[in-house]
Amino acid sequence: MNALVIDTFEFCRTNSSQQGVTPVAELTRLTKDCADASGTITWKAVGSTHKLGFPQMTLSVSGSVQLVCQRCLQPYAHHLDSSTVLMLGKDDEQADEIEETIDDESIDVIVGSRSMELMYLVEDEALLALPQSPRHDVCPDSSLLDKAKSEKLSPFDALKSLKSE
Repeated sequence: MNALVIDTFEFCRTNSSQQGVTPVAELTRLTKDCADASGTITWKAVGSTHKLGFPQMTLSVSGSVQLVCQRCLQPYAHHLDSSTVLMLGKDDEQADEIEETIDDESIDVIVGSRSMELMYLVEDEALLALPQSPRHDVCPDSSLLDKAKSEKLSPFDALKSLKSE
């Protein structure tokens, strides 16, 4: 993975931006949740200053990853499209204060750094955009699922056989 280390406070103060396309294979934490390492993530980070004077960064990710459907256990392409606003504190204490001050659930407050790996934030955003329970909208081959449902025996069937003896 290309190391793109930024000073998050300077990045926001100067209204900087970075963008790129990164192969899923280079995002090792993300590949652990995927069926395979194919696909790419397109990302963009834009620094700015909140109206209250706090540094903030808008981080967007999009792309397609291969996930395993929890119903049919077959891989499928899942499209990611997520954007978040990250507000930066100098330490945990300031981050907590900022969170209390802005009182906005749509903004995540994190501790910034003078040397932060930008791709780590990109990978975090991609991971947070994954569904908790990945599934096809409609499974392409539900024959295995249908077979499992039809073969399902009731625990009471065993009791019935005992009663008839």
